[in-house]
Formats: sequence, C-alpha cells, structure tokens
Amino acid sequence: MNGATIIVSIIVALVAVVVTLFAANKHHETQGKNKVDSAEAKAREIIDEAVKSAEAKKREAMLEAKEDAMRQKNDLDKEIRERRAEIQRSEHRISQKEDNLEKKLEAVEKREAEFARQEQQLNKQREEVAKLNQQRVQELERISGLTSEQAKEQLLKSVEEDVKLDAAKLIKESLTQAKDEAEKKAREIVVSAIQKCSADHVAETTISVVQLPNDEMKGRIIGREGRNIRTLETMTGVELIIDDTPEAVILSAFDPVRREIARIALEKLIVDGRIHPARIEETVEKAKKEVEQQIREEGDAAALEVGVQGIHPELLRLLGKMKFRTSYGQNVLKHSIEVAQLSGLLAAELGLDVRVAKRAGLLHDIGKAVDREQEGTHVQLGADLCRKYKESQTVVNAVEAHHGDVEPETLIACIVQAADTISAARPGARREAMETYTNRLKELEEISNSFKGVEKSFAIQAGREIRIMVVPEQVTDADMVIMARDISKQIENQLEYPGQIKVNVIRESRVTDYAK
Repeated sequence: MNGATIIVSIIVALVAVVVTLFAANKHHETQGKNKVDSAEAKAREIIDEAVKSAEAKKREAMLEAKEDAMRQKNDLDKEIRERRAEIQRSEHRISQKEDNLEKKLEAVEKREAEFARQEQQLNKQREEVAKLNQQRVQELERISGLTSEQAKEQLLKSVEEDVKLDAAKLIKESLTQAKDEAEKKAREIVVSAIQKCSADHVAETTISVVQLPNDEMKGRIIGREGRNIRTLETMTGVELIIDDTPEAVILSAFDPVRREIARIALEKLIVDGRIHPARIEETVEKAKKEVEQQIREEGDAAALEVGVQGIHPELLRLLGKMKFRTSYGQNVLKHSIEVAQLSGLLAAELGLDVRVAKRAGLLHDIGKAVDREQEGTHVQLGADLCRKYKESQTVVNAVEAHHGDVEPETLIACIVQAADTISAARPGARREAMETYTNRLKELEEISNSFKGVEKSFAIQAGREIRIMVVPEQVTDADMVIMARDISKQIENQLEYPGQIKVNVIRESRVTDYAK
C-alpha cells in the first residue's frame, strides 16, 4: 500500500510538471521547439526514475510484511509448544494423583473389611455378655427373693429419699449462707455510704425573729393607725407579731419563701429608717428579687456540690426553692443533697452509674417545691416536672418509686429508695410533734394487742420496733410466722411512719415447780 501511494504521488507530480512545462512552452512558444523537446526528454527521465523508485519501495514493503508474518508465526508456534508442554505436565500430575487415590481406596477397603470382622466379633461378645448378665440377674433374683424391677424400685426409692434430704439440707444451708452474706454485704455498703456522707442537721420552724435596735422601732413599724404593719403584711402575706418581747419582732407564716422576703424587707427598712407604705412596697419588691436570685444561686450551688451537670434551669430554680421547704423539720434541699450523695456512694459500691444515681437522688423530692401550689402528691408532681424538662426514664422512675407508688424498674430507683430512707431515718434528721409521736406508739401497741393470743406488746426504739409477747397455749410456732406478717401488713396499711418498723413476736414456755 505504501509503494502504490508513492507511485501515484510521483505520477501526479509528473503530470503537474508536464502541465507546467506545457504552459511554459505555450507561453514561450516563440523561444523555439528545441526547448520543448528537451523538456519532454527531461520529463520522461523523471518519470522513469519515479517508477523505478516506486517499484523498489514496493518490494521493500512486501519484504517487511513477509518478515512480520514469519515472526508472528514463530511466536505462535513457540506459545503452542509451551502450552502443550504444560498440558503434558498436568496430565502427568493427574495420572499420579489417580494412582495415589487407587492405592488409598484399596487401603480403605482393607480397613473396612477388618472393621467388619471386628464388629462380628464384638457382636458375639455382646451376646455372650448379655447371656452372662441375664444369668447373673436370675441368680441375684433367686438369692434375694426380689425381681429386678422390685429391686430397682427399692433402690431408686432409697436413693430418692437420700437425695431429697441432702438437697433440702443443701438448699437450707445455701439460703442461710446467702442471706447472711447478703445482709452482711448490704450492711457494709450502707454503713460505708453513711460514713462517707457528712450532712448538716438542719431544723426549721414556721417563725422568724427580727432583732430591733430599740423598742421605739416597734411604733415606727406599726405606723400611724397601723398603716405600716398592714401594708407590710398585705405585701408579703406574713403575720407580724409585735408583743412584749424586748427589741424583737416575730414573723409568722407557713410559707418560708414569703417569710424570708418579709424578713429581708423588714431588716432593710430598719437599717434605712424610712418606714412608710411607699417605701415598704419598694423594699418588698427588692426583697423579692433578692430572694429569687438567692433561690437560683442555691439551686446552682446544690448541683455543683453534688457534681451533677446539665439540669434544666427551671429545675435548678425549683431546687433552690426547696431551701425554704421543710419536711418534719428537715430542710428538703439539704435532704435532697444528702440523698444524692448517699445514692452516689451506694451506686459506686454496686458498680452502677454514679452520675445518674446522684441526679435521681437530687431530684427525687423536686415535687415538694410546687406541691403547695398545685394539686397532686409531690411524687406525681416531681415525675411530671422531670418528664417536662426531658430527664431520662431512669430518673423519672426513681422519682416515682422512691415512696413505693410504682415498682422500681432499675437498681438506681432501689438505691434512691434506700438513700431516702437513710437520710430521713437517721437520728436528728427529722423531728415530730410530741403528740404525733406518742399517738403513733399508742397505735402500734393497739394494733398488736388486737390480735388473738397476744398477751402484751411494747413499742420500743422510738417506735421503730414492736415486741409482742404471745400466750404459748394459744399461739404455736407456726402461728407466730403468720401473726408477724399480718401485724406488719396492718401497720403498713394504717400508720404513716419514716423508715421501717421491726415486728418481733416472742413465744415463751415456762415450767414452774416448788421444792418443799
């Protein structure tokens, strides 16, 4: 293809030259015919040379094509030889493997034949052993006078009784040991948590006393026709008691927040000296802002003291508000901090999440911050508040279950229950009115004495234990267990008390004789 192209190109070039020459000759025809002949001869020479060159290049191209074909053929033959050699080697390996498999098959067949022979021998031996065993059983039955089924039944019965006795002993020992160890471990955990938790003993009352610089200040507080004291009582909702107590005014109110506002406002008015209705209103407003700020700071401080973070600001405000709330004389905020610390210590002892336990302990009584303003128990209100401000279900359940209103779903809830009981029941934590205390002791003894067979009962340990003496002829040992449980249930249903009450039923038998 390259030679033909070259020839065509040369011919085209020659034709162009001829045409050019012809045109030139035409133009210079006057120059003579000799030049034309000369040009034609020159053109023929060029054409001949071009044809020769094209033929030579054509031959070279054909030679190169033949060489390429030969080279490709040689490469293909070489590859075919290599593949044939590889196939031969593979066939040789396969042939060797087939030989090995045949040898292994022969060995397996021999082993199977040997196994079959051994199996026949074993079957014969089994038959002989079965015959001997049957003869032995027949001989034993003849000697003992019992059939094999009867002997087996007697043996199983004897073994069953022994096993039942041993199992009962083992179960009893295991239960006793587990109970002792669990009680010991629980006592150690609780004691350790109590020892690690230091808490203040705070007693609150429903009155506050404001000291006066002199008795003349009482008249200024009362004001003309009592207008100052009326304004102060109206603005704060607190009753001011101005009696014969020298240099003192008593503020009385059930709401400790209002009482605190009144105390701060009155102290500011005494220091300022300007006491009149307008000034009183202004001072009370400032005192309200002060108390609100104090409430928020107390909530933040409580969370910081316990080490709990991420509580909603409104919950922190309610926590601070609990500083001015008491339960049986125990400050609720101090109680919540104490419960949070105890919960964290107990959770650490049991390997639970300390942060969640502290959070649940701190918020368990949050409902007491609003229970005087809204309908419902502090447990229900606290759970609703925790749900409202996106607390976890673990915390919500701990709040709901800390007085047993719902079943605890997690160990954290059980820990908060225990910590709440410890904080409320420890000596000095709470105080009760003498009448309430004595009535509870009296009701305890009345409940116990109402049961048949009770001779007398004694409420001891500040009402945390009741000892019941029964008539031995009327109450058996088995009856004592049922009686203790029934008395406990009746106490739970009829009485309200912090912590728990231990019920001890005592049955005593005496024999008396006289030496004469």
